[in-house]
Amino acid sequence: MIVIVGTVRIPDGAIDRARPAMAAMLAASRAEDGCLAYNYAQDVLDPCVIHISERWRDRAALDAHFATPHMAAWRAQFGAIGIGDRDLTLYEADDGVAV
Repeated sequence: MIVIVGTVRIPDGAIDRARPAMAAMLAASRAEDGCLAYNYAQDVLDPCVIHISERWRDRAALDAHFATPHMAAWRAQFGAIGIGDRDLTLYEADDGVAV
């Protein structure tokens, strides 16, 4: 399994402008074959920070995700939204255990 976690920073006041693009990205990504989870969450203490967590079946599913039209559309909107700071890390993991 592939796990991606990290953050993006959206400029103060731009979150409402970003919501439709984020909602479209979430819906399309969650519908992809191999997507086990795809989530965005606004930080409680810093509303300009969006936490991202993704789980993919394998690297092939993630590579296919990177090639989708909705990924290209999302990235194309970074400038208009003002997304500049992105800090994402990819991990290879097993299926994990509930704690």
